[in-house]
Amino acid sequence: MQIDRNIILERKNKKPILIDTFYSETKANQPILIFCHGYKGFKDWGAWHLMAEAFAKAGLCFIKFNFSHNGGTMENPIDFPDLEAFGNNNYTKELDDLDAIITWSQNHFKNNANINTNKISLIGHSRGGGVTLIKASEDTRIIKLISLASVSDFGVRFGSDAEINDWKTKGVKYIVNGRTKQQMPHYYQFFEDFKANENRYHIETATKQLNIPHLIIQGTEDAAVKLSEAEALHQWNPDSQLEIIEGADHVFDTRHPWKKKELSEELMTVIKHCVEFLK
Repeated sequence: MQIDRNIILERKNKKPILIDTFYSETKANQPILIFCHGYKGFKDWGAWHLMAEAFAKAGLCFIKFNFSHNGGTMENPIDFPDLEAFGNNNYTKELDDLDAIITWSQNHFKNNANINTNKISLIGHSRGGGVTLIKASEDTRIIKLISLASVSDFGVRFGSDAEINDWKTKGVKYIVNGRTKQQMPHYYQFFEDFKANENRYHIETATKQLNIPHLIIQGTEDAAVKLSEAEALHQWNPDSQLEIIEGADHVFDTRHPWKKKELSEELMTVIKHCVEFLK
């Protein structure tokens, strides 16, 4: 297996993006699968590296990356040393990052006979699921989509009108990171960006516009994203495939750091469903 970690995608007048790729050096015609992490997430979280290897062993070229404003840096991609970037993140930046990754993957592998750059699928976890839903509804390069514990509505997550008004007055609000104990800022520009693009960022509309195969995977014990959100996505796209993992939590019973050499049973089940869907 060919594993290339921490490839730096430099961009003019934009923050760089850090990328990992996993693929077989012997299998022909491997489709590309691009993974988008969620809120307060990063490409090296928990068991994502084992998941990447499992997909590569199954005959896929797996790409994972850090969103440019996720709070990590090129030197430290795991913790959140760049809280200023984190505070200035928004959905427009994440969609722009994903577009850059799709284009990069086509260019990076165009002369690699083992990779099929015409077959690109997306898999998004949690908030990354919402981002990939919107991107897949807009971009004809995407042939399949997997929603992994995906949110179904960005708007409801901003809180009440009173909370939003308080945020506007202060210009910033803070969320505590349970792992690092950092006070992570969200500048009010995040909400302004959402309101300016509210029609585009309406996940229900994007889901109804999908005309490609769509797999929805959700755990029954997910405290962050309720089962009802997966059911809503499935209802909006009746042609989609819904797989419910009994007993699985938001990260399919893995955690960070993940010291084990094998995946959780729940995440193995997720990968099995994904591989069947993608093949």
